[in-house]
Amino acid sequence: MTDIKSVQVIAPNFKRRLSGVTATVVRLVPVQARDINIVATGPVIPPHVPQIPLRALLTMPRCGPDGPRVWHARRNLEMIGGLALKYLLAKRLKLMFTSASQRKQTGLTRWLIRRMDAVVATSDKTAAYLECPATVVTHGIDTDGFAPASDRSALRAQLGLPVDGPLIGCYGRIRAQKGTDAYVHAMIEVLRKHPHAKALVMGRAVGEDAGFLEALHDDVRKADLTDRILFMPEVPTEAMADWYAVLDLYVAPQRWEGFGLTPIEAMATGCPVIATRVGAFEALIEHGETGTLVAPDDIPALAAATDAALADAARLTRWRTAARARVETHFSLETEAQSLITIYRQLLAQDR
Repeated sequence: MTDIKSVQVIAPNFKRRLSGVTATVVRLVPVQARDINIVATGPVIPPHVPQIPLRALLTMPRCGPDGPRVWHARRNLEMIGGLALKYLLAKRLKLMFTSASQRKQTGLTRWLIRRMDAVVATSDKTAAYLECPATVVTHGIDTDGFAPASDRSALRAQLGLPVDGPLIGCYGRIRAQKGTDAYVHAMIEVLRKHPHAKALVMGRAVGEDAGFLEALHDDVRKADLTDRILFMPEVPTEAMADWYAVLDLYVAPQRWEGFGLTPIEAMATGCPVIATRVGAFEALIEHGETGTLVAPDDIPALAAATDAALADAARLTRWRTAARARVETHFSLETEAQSLITIYRQLLAQDR
């Protein structure tokens, strides 16, 4: 654990379950910690991430080593936590919020955002929904950690996956908003045309989505594809790179998305992407060069795009190279980290 007295920036992650925000904090904080004294805090933070326990927030010194500290929230609850620390416990904090949402904010969210000292949007589309000035900082990916596999067949064998034939994947929360059903139903059509291909579904169904997942299992059983559409348990954030690197094609079938990290995670490993035109996907994927974009909730188009990609091995190989190069050029984690550190330093310089 880091000594709280030296901490300049705190990145809270109050959610226990894996999410895009959790993945962002876990990947960014170790990179940012090379240049600024930043820690994460929350109920479940991987041991490799610089961190302080939640209870340390209550007893930490009022001031940081040089004046205020930055509290970088990414959820409403974390903004509320920062406000409570600042106004109820008199901690000297500069409050910062990153928004990835692409929809009209609730009244509570708008009220919270107005009390922030700095606001970041993850894309121009997101910034357009905010009612205050925001700095656009696009998400990036660790291109060292997420990289092509030197031997995909060997990696598949290591993970207990089929070694031969095309492998398609879709990862993340299992629910209608994420389009998991659209993916499964599209894959039922695709696998009938590609007898050697298999498809992975990885993620967690929470609460009422358990019934949604069971219905998908039923659909796969009725299609007699239980040995080819494989439902995998969720793995920790730090293990995800390998699960992209084994794929020939990644599918992001969301009906709605704020930003959406999975396409650049896949592309960083040299895996092309079929995605819907939601979130930041149109900015991430170069249509026809690193994958294909289709309309959300258009299952026939999703199936057709996947079928066409698998049918042209030479193009798929070109896409693999271009996908990796696009992430290296435009979506590096180091660039994201440094952009945020610039904002931290501006806030830390205030009111010294």
